Amino acid sequence: MKTNKMCAIIGDITEYDSLLPLTNKRPVSLLPYDGMYRMVDFTLSNVVDAGINSIYMIFKQGMTQSVFDHIRGGKEWNLNSLPNRFFVHFFQESEYDKDGEEHYYDAIIEYLEKSNSEFTVFIGNKMLYNIDLTEVRDIHKQNPDGVTVVYKKMPKEAIIAEDLVLDISENGEVTSTKEYQETAQDQEIKNLFMNIFIVKTDWLINELKQGRSEKVAVSLQECLSKMIETEPTWTYEYTGFLSNIVDIKSYYDANMAMLESKQFMSLLHSSKRIYMKNINAVPTYYSKNCDVKNSQVSPGGLIYGKVEHSILAAKTVIEEGAEMKDSIGMANVVIKKNAVVNYAILDKNVVIEEGVKVIGTEANPVVVKKNAHISEDIIQVEA
Repeated sequence: MKTNKMCAIIGDITEYDSLLPLTNKRPVSLLPYDGMYRMVDFTLSNVVDAGINSIYMIFKQGMTQSVFDHIRGGKEWNLNSLPNRFFVHFFQESEYDKDGEEHYYDAIIEYLEKSNSEFTVFIGNKMLYNIDLTEVRDIHKQNPDGVTVVYKKMPKEAIIAEDLVLDISENGEVTSTKEYQETAQDQEIKNLFMNIFIVKTDWLINELKQGRSEKVAVSLQECLSKMIETEPTWTYEYTGFLSNIVDIKSYYDANMAMLESKQFMSLLHSSKRIYMKNINAVPTYYSKNCDVKNSQVSPGGLIYGKVEHSILAAKTVIEEGAEMKDSIGMANVVIKKNAVVNYAILDKNVVIEEGVKVIGTEANPVVVKKNAHISEDIIQVEA
């Protein structure tokens, strides 16, 4: 076993109905972000920049197409060359059944045993950030006989009931955990657990073998969360940009934050580079009569109309007289002449017909599902 070597497990089996229809055919970590990225790009980039060359990814069965379409051979993250390698495991609902438990544990244990790593980092699926995992590992090395977790101080409105919040002693040890429940006496700022664990690999293997024999919770994330309650657990405080993607509104806000230069620089222009899938497209064409303000526009598009405070992915078309404001357009969106889109999220391949209005509100943006062809107005009021 190599000293200081880390392997990584990326878990994306938790689903959130509040993100539908955006997650109807894709896992949470494959959600598009900022017109150019997927959320998983940030996780993979953080892992690769930490010198981790062995990655095990767990996705829900039925999400295979979006995963392989994006990651493919892993070239963009240098995972397609020796000694780098990655493995994908598709989690089946039957693995929650008694007959499936042994297979689920065996697959993870086999991976860990072959990783030849001293430490294992586990990363969940719904938080967006750019973190230096080597710093987390160095904190863990100071107290290696337990668990090290990552947290960030967050306002209570950015936390949901399923999230864990931590009580932390002055010396950085977790004293208690609980699922968040808002009360009138709540402090405004909470220690939000970011679903990142680092443990010694040998220790984790032993715990998983014991869990397999005792038939405890199958999900690796659940298993590690329970360990926080029973094992010495230390903390690393993350202070950079973080979005907790839990519903449509938080997803919308996380994207629109990239139109603020301070937030954009914090996430995408820190010392940690974010690698993404290559976009093979010519530069976007801007007609002499178009009007584009405070927006991000990816390559391959045609802009003839008005775009303001919006994010457009590759190959977006905004025809003459069309207006798009305070909105997100994913790849291959077409907004035809004189159409108006305001406070909306348009998934891939959406077409808004000529003269049609798609209008939501800042608190309740309209979501138009993938491949939809909209020929009638959609006016959405406050939720």
